[in-house]
Amino acid sequence: MSRITFTVEEENLICMYHNSDRRRTIAGISAVLQDMDADMRPLAEQTIHKLHNMTDAAFEEAQFNMTLSDTE
Repeated sequence: MSRITFTVEEENLICMYHNSDRRRTIAGISAVLQDMDADMRPLAEQTIHKLHNMTDAAFEEAQFNMTLSDTE
């Protein structure tokens, strides 16, 4: 299985809803999908899809970092 890569935006989303494991992180993002605006929902769905396709071991090994913008 090839390594799954995440965009900066996807990693930021994962960091916001990161829980103790992959399944709980997916559940956290899924729980707020209906409250997301139309621009954010496709990003969340794409991120959930990628999380579903990775193994628990790969999730635990991954280092997700929140990246903030320099602009004010």
